[in-house]
Amino acid sequence: MLKSTTRSLPTLEFKIEKLVYGGDGLARLPADATGKGKAAFIPFVLEGEEIEASLTEQRPGFARGRLDSVLRPSPERVVPPCPHFGVCGGCHYQHASFAEQLRMKTEILRETVHRMAKVELPEEIRVHSSPPWNYRNRARLAIRQLEGTNGAGFCLGYRRNSSEEILAVEECPIVSPLLQKAITALWGLGLGGQVPASFQEVELFANAEDAKLMVSLHQGSGGPGGSLESFVPQLQAQLPEVESIALFGERRRQHKGQDAQEQKPRILAGSGSIRYAVLGQDYEVSAGAFFQSNRHLIPALVSLVTGGRKGGTALDLYAGGGLFSVPLAAQFERVVAVEYSPASFHDLRRNLPPHVKAVRSTAEAYLQEAGKKLRPELIVVDPPRTGLGAKAAHNLAECHAPRITYVSCDPATLARDLVVLSEAGYSVEQAHLVDLFPQTYHLETVLHLALA
Repeated sequence: MLKSTTRSLPTLEFKIEKLVYGGDGLARLPADATGKGKAAFIPFVLEGEEIEASLTEQRPGFARGRLDSVLRPSPERVVPPCPHFGVCGGCHYQHASFAEQLRMKTEILRETVHRMAKVELPEEIRVHSSPPWNYRNRARLAIRQLEGTNGAGFCLGYRRNSSEEILAVEECPIVSPLLQKAITALWGLGLGGQVPASFQEVELFANAEDAKLMVSLHQGSGGPGGSLESFVPQLQAQLPEVESIALFGERRRQHKGQDAQEQKPRILAGSGSIRYAVLGQDYEVSAGAFFQSNRHLIPALVSLVTGGRKGGTALDLYAGGGLFSVPLAAQFERVVAVEYSPASFHDLRRNLPPHVKAVRSTAEAYLQEAGKKLRPELIVVDPPRTGLGAKAAHNLAECHAPRITYVSCDPATLARDLVVLSEAGYSVEQAHLVDLFPQTYHLETVLHLALA
C-alpha cells in the first residue's frame, strides 16, 4: 500500500528477500506488466523482515529506499549498542546478531561467486571469526573546527552515511581500547583549543599488544593555523603510549603517471614507524603504509595463507610490508615479493630477510615481464578492492603455477577474476571467510586454488 511521508517520498511495504554485498537488503517493487517487480535496495534490514520504506531513488533497473519502520522484525534483530549506528557511515550490521552477521556474509560470498563466476565454492566455507567489538587497530577520523572559537567549534569524528559531512564521535565500540583512549585525549585537546586549526584528519594505529601508538596527522591548506610545537608535547603528555607522530601535508590530486603515496611525511616524534608483532615476527609499519586492521585475526590470516606451504619458489604479489612474504621465506628456497606503493615497499625491504628478492612494480607489469619465467610453485595474491583486473588475471593464469592463494576483500571482484582463472583450469580446493570487519558488510576471503 502506497503511503506518504512528511518529506513527500513514496512509501511502500516490502518483504526483504535477502541481504546483498554492500549492506543493503533486496526487496521487490510491485510486479508490472513485464512480470517480476523491479529490485529495491534498502539498508539496515534483515532477511525475511516486513518493513516500510520510503523510495529515495528510482532508476530504470532498480530503486533505493530508506527504512522507515520494521513491521515484522527478524528474530536475529538486536538493539545496536552504538548511538551513532545508522547515521555514521562506518558500520552496517549492528542491528544483526553476530551469528547472523557471519551467516549473511557466508551466503553473500557463496551467492556472489556462483552468480558472477558460475563457480561453486566447497560445501564448507570455513569461517574464522573475530571478537565483535574493540577489534580495530587502526582508525581514521576527520577533524573540523572553526577558527577563533578556542575549541568551541572543534569536531572529531567519521563521515555520515552517504555524505561528506562529519559526525562528531566521542566513543567508537569497534576500535581497540588504546585507540578509544586516543580519541578521548584528542577531544580534550581540541575542546581546549590545543589542536592546530589546519589539521583535517588523524589516523591512529596501535601495535599488536595495543600498548604503543602511531599518530599520522593530515594537514590542509593555510599553514599550521595553530601551535604545532605545543601540540606535540601535549599529545605525548596525554598519551604516553604514543611512539611516533607524522605530519602529512595537504593532499594533492594525483595525475596520470604519478606514483601513489609519493608524499613523505614530516616526522614530529619518534621514527615515523611502529613495530607490529605477528607469530613471533616483528614488522616495521611506516606512517602512510598499509597494514591489516583487525588486531585479533592477523595471525590467523597469515597462517591460513602461508601455513603448510613449502617448496622451491613462491611469488607474493601485492606484498605490502611483507606480511606473507616473511613466513614464506622460511618455507621456500626462493621468494619474490612484489609491491608498488613507495611507503609499503620501503617497509618490505626492511622486513624481508636477505635472501628474499623485493621488486617495486605493479603486479600486472611484473607478471607480464618476469612472472612467467619464474615458474613458481605457489603464487599469493592480495590485491586491493579493485581485484586483479582482466589483464593481470590472464597473466597470472599463464604462469601455470600449481597453486594460487587468492586473498580478497571484495567478493564481486574476486568472482570476476575467478572467471579467468577457472577457464584456465584452476579449481577451488578450500574457501575461508575471515571476518576482519565485524559490524560491517566487508569480508575477507582466502581461496586456495589448484591447477587441474
